[in-house]
Amino acid sequence: MAGVSVAAEWQLLYNRYYRKPELYQMQWKHVDLTRNKIACAPFGGPIAVIRDDAKIVQLYAESALRKLRIFTSSGRLVSETVWKNPGGRLIGMSWTDDLILVCITQDGTIYSYNIHAELISTFSLGKECFENSVVECVFWGNGVVCINEAFEIFAVPDFKIPKTVKLADCNLEELPHCMTVIEPQYTKSGDVEVLLGVGDHVLLVEEDVVQPLGVEIGPLQKMVVSRKGEYVASFTHDGRLLVMSSDFSDVIIEYACESALPPDQLAWCGLDSILLYWDDMLLMVGPYGDPVRYIYDEPIFLIPECDGVRILSNTSMEFLHRVPDSTVSIFQIGSTSPPALLYDALEHFDRRSAKADENLRLIRSSLSEAVEACVDAAGYEFDISLQRTLLRAASYGQTFSSHFQRDSIQEMSKMLRVLNAVRHVDIGIPLSLQQYKLLTPSVLINRLINAHKHLLAYRVSEYLGLNQEVVLMSWTCTKISASSAVPDASLLEFLLDKLKICKGISYAAVAAHADKSGRRKLAAMLVEHEPRSSKQIPLLLSIGEEDSALMKATESGDTDLVYLVLFHIWHKRAPLEFFGTIQARRLARDLFVTYARCCKPEFLKYFFDSTGQLQDVAFLLWRESWDLAKNPMAGKGSSLHGPRVKLIEKARDCFTETREHIFESKAAEEHAKLLRIQHELEVTTKQAVFVDSSISDTIRTCIALGNHRAANRVKNEFKVSEKRWYWLKILALATIRDWDALEKFAKEKRPPIGYRPFVEACIDAGENDEALKYIPKLSDPKEKAEAYAKIGMAKEAAEAASQAKDGELLGRLKLTFAQNAGASSIFDTLRDRLSFQGVS
Repeated sequence: MAGVSVAAEWQLLYNRYYRKPELYQMQWKHVDLTRNKIACAPFGGPIAVIRDDAKIVQLYAESALRKLRIFTSSGRLVSETVWKNPGGRLIGMSWTDDLILVCITQDGTIYSYNIHAELISTFSLGKECFENSVVECVFWGNGVVCINEAFEIFAVPDFKIPKTVKLADCNLEELPHCMTVIEPQYTKSGDVEVLLGVGDHVLLVEEDVVQPLGVEIGPLQKMVVSRKGEYVASFTHDGRLLVMSSDFSDVIIEYACESALPPDQLAWCGLDSILLYWDDMLLMVGPYGDPVRYIYDEPIFLIPECDGVRILSNTSMEFLHRVPDSTVSIFQIGSTSPPALLYDALEHFDRRSAKADENLRLIRSSLSEAVEACVDAAGYEFDISLQRTLLRAASYGQTFSSHFQRDSIQEMSKMLRVLNAVRHVDIGIPLSLQQYKLLTPSVLINRLINAHKHLLAYRVSEYLGLNQEVVLMSWTCTKISASSAVPDASLLEFLLDKLKICKGISYAAVAAHADKSGRRKLAAMLVEHEPRSSKQIPLLLSIGEEDSALMKATESGDTDLVYLVLFHIWHKRAPLEFFGTIQARRLARDLFVTYARCCKPEFLKYFFDSTGQLQDVAFLLWRESWDLAKNPMAGKGSSLHGPRVKLIEKARDCFTETREHIFESKAAEEHAKLLRIQHELEVTTKQAVFVDSSISDTIRTCIALGNHRAANRVKNEFKVSEKRWYWLKILALATIRDWDALEKFAKEKRPPIGYRPFVEACIDAGENDEALKYIPKLSDPKEKAEAYAKIGMAKEAAEAASQAKDGELLGRLKLTFAQNAGASSIFDTLRDRLSFQGVS
C-alpha cells in the first residue's frame, strides 16, 4: 500500500482529512509577532511589519525609530522605511488586491505604500474622524470601514477612488463588541454591509438603513464572514462557536468551547471549518465530529486564503488546508482505490516487479480515472519530488489508457513549473494550485514585476506564451531609474540589446520614462528608435525636440501630426522664430497657411510680410476689404468705407513694390478710385445702390437715376469706350422706359454701334412702335428683315429680305410666320422669284 508516510501527518475532522505542510522556515531575524502589527496579503503576498505603538515593548539593540518593513512570505526583506507619519497611533493596516499597503492612523489619515515601502498617496477620512479619533477599522479587498469615538461609521468603498461615505446612524452608546463586513460584491444592494455585535443582537448597517438581526443570540465577542459572504462565524460571550447564514436566520454549527475567553483570532479555513486561536492552541471546528487541536509554543498569525489558511509564526510559514479527494484516494492508509493501485504499480515497475502488471490489470477499466487522480493530486502538492512521482505514475498509466486526455499531464506540468518557480524561497510566493487559477497567470506576472523579479516574470511569460512586452517595459524603466551613474550612450546600447528581443515594443514609452527620470538626452536617443510616428512625435515635443518632431511629422505625411507640431511650436516660440522654422518645410508651411487663412488672417499677414511675400500680403488686404463689405453696417455712407479704401490702397502699394504684379496694382488703384466715387454717389443720392457694383452698373444706375453728369464723370474717369457707353445708356434708358430721351440720344450723332441696339432694347421692352422709329435706319437688309419679323410685320420683312436676295433668310422668315397663310405665300413667291433669277 502506498504513501503511509504521506498520510501520517494528516488530521481527521469527522470524515475529512486536513494537513499542515511547512512552506518556509522564515528567513527574517529578530521579528516577534507579539511586538508588531502584521498585515499579510492573500495569494502568497508580502508581509508588512511595524512595531505596535499600542504596546510597551523592550528594544533589543535596535533604533527607537519605528520602521515599516515589508517581507516576502518566506521572510526575505523586500524594503523598509522609517515611519514618520503624523496622525497619532496606527489603528490598522492591510493590503489591497493590487498589493498597495493601506495604513490608517488615529486622526483618520490613510497612507498608501507600494511594495517597496514608498509612500504613494495620502487621504483623509474627513473632519469627523479628525475631531473624534478612529478606534477600529475592518478592511476588505479594496475598501475599509472605520468607527470613531463618537460611534460614527465611515466607509471607503474603493481605495482607487478615495471617497468617504458616512453610514447610517446606529444611535450607539458604546463601542460594539465586534465588527465585520460583507463585501459589496456579495450584497444585494451592491454596497458594503457592516455587521455590529451590539448587546444581545447584531446590527446590519448600510448607508441609509440600520436593521437588527439575530435577536438574543449574543452578546457576540468575535465575528468573521466567509469568503463569499454566505455565512458568519461568531464567538459568543458564553464560549459557543456559532456558524449562521449571513442574515442570522439559520444556525448551521453550534459548538461549545472549553473556555468562554474569546479567541485572539477567528478565521475560516476554506468553507469546511473554522479556526479559533488562543495563546498556545489552534482549534479547528467542523460541522460534525470532534475538533482538531494544534499546540504552538510561539505566537501565530492566521492568513485566510480561498482554499485554506496560512499560519505565520516567528520561525515558519505553514499552510493548513483540506486534503484533496484525489490525494486521499492515493495516500490514505489501506487504500485500494484505482489511483492508489496505479501509484503502487509505478513503485513495482521501478523495482522491476511483475506486480506492476498485476495492479494494472486490476484497474484496467478505471485506468483513465486513476491517471486523472494522479495528475490532480500532483497539482496540490508542495513537495517537488512527490509532484514528480505522481506525474510519473500518471504518465505510466497513460501508456495503457486510450481514453485519457493526453495534454492534461503537459498542462499540469506547465502549471507546476510556474508554481515551483514562484514558491522558491528567494521569491516567496507560496501559491496553491487553486489560488493560482483564481489569481490568473497575468496577475501573477504583474506581481513579479512589481517585486522587480523581472527575469522570472519574463521567463514565465515566455513559457506560458504571454506577452513579454509589459515585463521588458517595466524592467527597462527600472533599469533607467537605477542607473543614474551610467553614461547615456552606454545605457542606450545596453537597453537596445535587450529591447530588440521583443518586436513592437514602445520605445516612446521607455523614452518618456527616461525624460521623467531627468535623462532628456537618453530620451531623445531612445525615441529615435520608435517606428510609429504617432507615438514618437508627441514625445519629441514633450522633451523639447520641436525641430526633430517637425521633420518626422512632415516625413510621415500625416497632416494631423504636422498640425500637432505646428500648434505646439506656434505657442512656444516667438513669431519670427516660428516663421523661420516652418519656412524651410513646404508641407508644414502650406498647412499653416491653409489654417491661418481661415482662422488667423492677421498672423498670416505678418508671416507673409516677414518672409517678403508682399503679393500674398496684398491679396490678404484685398480680401480683408471684401470682408468689411460683408459687414451689415457697410454702405449708406458708413464709416467702414474709409478703412476699405485704405486696405485696397495698401494692397496696391504692396503689388507695386513687387514689380511683377503691374496688372494687380493697376486694378487695385482703379478699385479704390471706383469705391470713392460710389461712396460719394451714395451720399449725394442717398441711395445705397452703388458701392461694390461694377463700372458698367454704376453708369447704368446713374443714368437710371437721371444723374447724367455723374455717369459722364465715371465714363471719363475710367476711360469707358464710346461703344460701351452707347450700349450702357441705351439699356439704362430702356430700363426706365424713357423713350423720348432714347430718341434724342439716337439723334445726337450717328451711333458707333449702329441702330440695332436701339431696336432690340425697344423690342425687349415690348415697345414695337418705338422700335419702328429705328428699324428703317438699319443699314443691313438682313437685320432690317429680322427686326420687322420680330414685331410681326411680314410684308415689310419680306421686302427687306428680297433686297438682301437671301433665299435662306426667306425660308427662316417663312417659318416665323407659319401660322399666317398669306405671309407664307408672299415668302414663297419671293423665294421662287429669286430661284428663277438665279437659273436665268
